[in-house]
Amino acid sequence: MAKEILSDKRIKSLKAAEPGKRFDVMDAIVPGLGVRVTDKGQRSFVLVARFPGSENPTRRTIAEYGVITLETARNTAREWHSLIAKGIDPKAALAGQRAVEQRRREHSFVAVAEAYFQHISGGKKPLRKAETMARMIRAEFVNDKKIGDKIRLGLGKRPIDSITPHDIRQVLKDAVARGSPYVAHNLLSYVRTLFNWARDDGSYGLETSPCDRLKPSAVIGARAVRSRILNETEIAALWRAAGRMGYPYGPLFRLLLVTGQRKSEVAEARWSEFDLAKRLWIIPAERMKADAPHLVPLSDPAIEILEALPRFIGPKTGDLLFSTSSGRKAVNGFSKGKARLDRIMLPILKAMARKRGDDTGRVTIPNFVLHDLRRTMRTRLSSLPVSTEVAELVIAHAKPGLRRVYDQYSYLDEKRSALDLWAAKLRDILTPPPSNVVKLRGLAG
Repeated sequence: MAKEILSDKRIKSLKAAEPGKRFDVMDAIVPGLGVRVTDKGQRSFVLVARFPGSENPTRRTIAEYGVITLETARNTAREWHSLIAKGIDPKAALAGQRAVEQRRREHSFVAVAEAYFQHISGGKKPLRKAETMARMIRAEFVNDKKIGDKIRLGLGKRPIDSITPHDIRQVLKDAVARGSPYVAHNLLSYVRTLFNWARDDGSYGLETSPCDRLKPSAVIGARAVRSRILNETEIAALWRAAGRMGYPYGPLFRLLLVTGQRKSEVAEARWSEFDLAKRLWIIPAERMKADAPHLVPLSDPAIEILEALPRFIGPKTGDLLFSTSSGRKAVNGFSKGKARLDRIMLPILKAMARKRGDDTGRVTIPNFVLHDLRRTMRTRLSSLPVSTEVAELVIAHAKPGLRRVYDQYSYLDEKRSALDLWAAKLRDILTPPPSNVVKLRGLAG
């Protein structure tokens, strides 16, 4: 059969074959490559070769002209010849490649992430921060996110093995740019753990993690130790602002300050953990950083806050204290809640400055995060007749060394005394000077 150097012009000029027939025009550049034309005028690239398992040359269709270009057809024909020389059937190789691509689509980042979230939240010992990790990874890595006036596309639909260190860096840099370096450090820690799990599981085709060579100090910066505590004026302003916020964030913020417990421990608290008659809150081991139950005696202001909370009753309710879904899911969106707290606190602080005769134009709120309330409370315990050992146990810092094993005393009475002393000090901070007495019912008003 005669051969010619095929071109787009030549292929387009080929007329339809006679009815019931078809013909081939072979390429002079790549052996075996040709264009088959049907009686309908359809033009397809074909390769005539002795494929593995066949004694005689046979013709196989590569693709229709127009779906692929002449140059692509030539490259594909060359690849097929290379496979045939190795004893590999291109059809089997193509099926394998398609299977790999299908697995990659099935192993999207969002699919693997959801499997990971189920892994860390299920089983006999769920990870304490499972809910927080899932929420932050979904918000920052999986979903699209608005950054200024632009949208950063989420990684959710991408195959997990296509995600690069650059993708991870971009998310971290965006967090730093908006003034959240601590969030960036947590994000890197959480997503690094996810990728390590996916790699070690061996089910997702992931050979390396894009986080392997990312150093937090280089990408985010050194993780500075926070030392911010609120002064008495700020404590009073925060308490009043929280009262104006209402449920769920207002009482939640107050309970953080009163008890000194971690944000997750308070936000995810359940009514089943409380015995108001015994004035005791027992946080189960699975919710504690030290993997041991933590006993929190309840002072008067803590009881007042708890008794004022709504109770959800009905078949579709849960027993979470702080929730916007009738107790089924713990409240989140703390960044918005904290921003609202700041907005309410500022005019309160200015009003307090005005009463003191100070310049209200100079009043600001130095940045603080919710965890600083815990540090504030712990620092205040040091100013009271409370031993360092008891103060540390109040906020669930583990006993050092072997004492954690051999000293099983709960220090419940000592912790109750410490929290009552802090409640009394807090009452003094919140009580206005005699010349401006405002009637308060306890501390919850």
